[in-house]
Amino acid sequence: MSSAEPVRTPTRLLGSRIPYIEGPLKVSGRATYTDDLRRPGMLVGRLLRSPHAHARLRSIDVSAARAMPGVHAVLTGDRYPTPFGVLPITHDETALAVGKARYIGDIVAAVAADDELTAERALAAIRVEYDLLPEYTDTHGGLVPVAEPIHARVKDGSNVQKEVLQHFGDVEAAFAGAAERVHVHGRYAGVNHGFTEPLVTLADATPDGRLTVWSATQVPHYLHRTLHEVLGLPMHRIRVVKPEVGGGFGGKSDPLPHEVICAALSLETGRPVKILCDREETFYTNHGRHPTENDVRIAFDAEGRIRAYDIDALIEGGAWSSFGTVTTYYNGVLSMGPYKVPNFRYRGRRVYTNKPPNGAMRAHGGTNIRHSVETAIDIAAERFGIDPFDLRDRNALPPNSTTVNDFRITSTSFRRCLSEARRASGWDGKFRRLPYGRGIGLGCGFYISGSNSPIHFTPKMPQCTVHLKVDMDGGIAVHCMQADIGQGSNTLMAAIVAEVVGVDLDRVHVIPVDTDVSPVDIGSYSSRVTFMMGNATRKAAESLRDQLLKATSRVTGHPVERLRVATERYEVAHRPEVGLSYLEALHAAMETQGALVATGAYSSPPMGGTFKGARAGTAPAYSFAAYVAEVEVDPETGVYRPERMWAAFDCGRPLNRLAVEGQIQGSIHMGLGQFMGEAMDYRGARLMNPALLDYKIPMPQQMPEIEILLVGDDDPEGPFGAKEAGEGPLIATLPAMGNAIYDAVGVRCVELPLTPDKLLRGIERREAEGRAWKGH
Repeated sequence: MSSAEPVRTPTRLLGSRIPYIEGPLKVSGRATYTDDLRRPGMLVGRLLRSPHAHARLRSIDVSAARAMPGVHAVLTGDRYPTPFGVLPITHDETALAVGKARYIGDIVAAVAADDELTAERALAAIRVEYDLLPEYTDTHGGLVPVAEPIHARVKDGSNVQKEVLQHFGDVEAAFAGAAERVHVHGRYAGVNHGFTEPLVTLADATPDGRLTVWSATQVPHYLHRTLHEVLGLPMHRIRVVKPEVGGGFGGKSDPLPHEVICAALSLETGRPVKILCDREETFYTNHGRHPTENDVRIAFDAEGRIRAYDIDALIEGGAWSSFGTVTTYYNGVLSMGPYKVPNFRYRGRRVYTNKPPNGAMRAHGGTNIRHSVETAIDIAAERFGIDPFDLRDRNALPPNSTTVNDFRITSTSFRRCLSEARRASGWDGKFRRLPYGRGIGLGCGFYISGSNSPIHFTPKMPQCTVHLKVDMDGGIAVHCMQADIGQGSNTLMAAIVAEVVGVDLDRVHVIPVDTDVSPVDIGSYSSRVTFMMGNATRKAAESLRDQLLKATSRVTGHPVERLRVATERYEVAHRPEVGLSYLEALHAAMETQGALVATGAYSSPPMGGTFKGARAGTAPAYSFAAYVAEVEVDPETGVYRPERMWAAFDCGRPLNRLAVEGQIQGSIHMGLGQFMGEAMDYRGARLMNPALLDYKIPMPQQMPEIEILLVGDDDPEGPFGAKEAGEGPLIATLPAMGNAIYDAVGVRCVELPLTPDKLLRGIERREAEGRAWKGH
């Protein structure tokens, strides 16, 4: 606990460390994941993938495969050609390739067979003739007209999928009058989510005309809609069920081709079909963090105050749009906080390439740009001779303010994050004072608590709805389509209900997501669940509590306003011996209406300007962070290791400390992976490391000691004062590491991942240029 943590209004459960309610099932191996499911007569689905990066499909001969014993269906793109995509404005993806293949791994055919061996033999029997097309693997080359654009809907015959231009204030004048100008050119490799559970779907089209799909998905509602659009079935005839999910991090938020194909194969055969992708196929599906080049220019006045940002981002999209339109906006607008920026200009371009598609990954759109911005601010601090903490404090956004692009800032404890990270790390005694090869660095962060703009809903439709149902046994069933993907949202939902209603946690049962019984929620992404689901759950629980208090009032004869909620009891505040137990109050309430039901919903308030793209990045609240990393570098080899990290984070009120601390630790691990070695490694269009053996995720012994400092004030609109803590904790990790490396050996890290050979070359360049660092 931080010494500066604010005083909270007491709560019974919330704010403590609450073990995950599904924990016993997971650690005992009894939790049910999609691949654990079996259906009578289930067939095996397999996918044939293109060996070419860009090729027209001249012909596909599936006759031999269809004739094989044990093969029940063979599909090609002409059967279900309707395009889809996670964003309604960019439907450019098909379940199976139509017309041409766009990357190595694009799906060109699918089979359903009695067993795996028969399915693989059927794939081998399919004959595909390709006409090879030019391969486009370079984003710069895609900015100009090309011979054969990857998609028809592009900008001026190029491969540019999306361009964003924004300008607020007078950037030219700010730079012309600046006392100091800093420029950072950052380059970032693509990164994969690396989740434990590979992609898997089971579909069952039954004789009653219904289709049930179980899938490892972060957004059951988006999958539900896509199945309806592509397969042509009414939504009410489609049921989507989300079992436990073994990690997502954004990679399971799109509706994915294998999910649609699996459902289509079941419709074709009238039998249940399962498709389990292996790790290589999961890498080909990707939708990971975009490879990016950005140019960040920051102008400062003579006192070190930021006068303007001028940012350009070139983003590699891969073969499909995915979340790319949002990505293109986020790479600019999420650079705004946690600082005051009075003038802002941004140009972002996302370019199709013949590689696996890129999409949303934890801290989507904010990670790469934040590293470049924080590096630039550290450079400015050095030039001004100002401590990096002091320069950031001087530029901090105040609470209850509005950014130049109309982001509404409510609560912010960013300055407290700075002071706590500085104190806990012993910064003043270490910065530029540690011996050569050892260093300490600061990086800061800013992220959304859910997108204010729901992708598919009308503005008047709630972004989250929660239903509660209680019958005579006293158990409270909670229904919501929010997706627990391991972050602990089911536990939080149960704890909010238990807190408000005043019952023991084990009375609350969160029903697995099932579109037949779960009210619509737009899923687990954009760090929206705690804020939006939390508010909806609180409203539903308050409605249920009020019904129980009214029943207690009727029985005891005391008005509701004189009653209070105790644990498993409702009693008169000034005469606690008078009251009813929870079950007595429940049964009294049921006398006139039977089982009790309650509903709560949440919609974020209207916000944002009227300019194009104004809603991108708007959120009901924002998280803030200040991290300090301490590193040790071997200057002879370039090998380095993070030794300590102090993570000061403002998530408002932490409702489940166990979950928040776990999210911060996991985010730091993921951020270190991108910094130290994780990268999608290509040779031209071919992915060279589609396996966890070659994709270098940090090992446990590479993790630093972490001290977590939770310092946020309650947010006025968050549930019990909470804000997000799922994605924002990643962002500050990268710049804290980069600035610590610079403090250690005098080498700026502007290309990630920073592998030892790159760092060694940087040390050698510095030495060759005659630039001494700490006497070396």
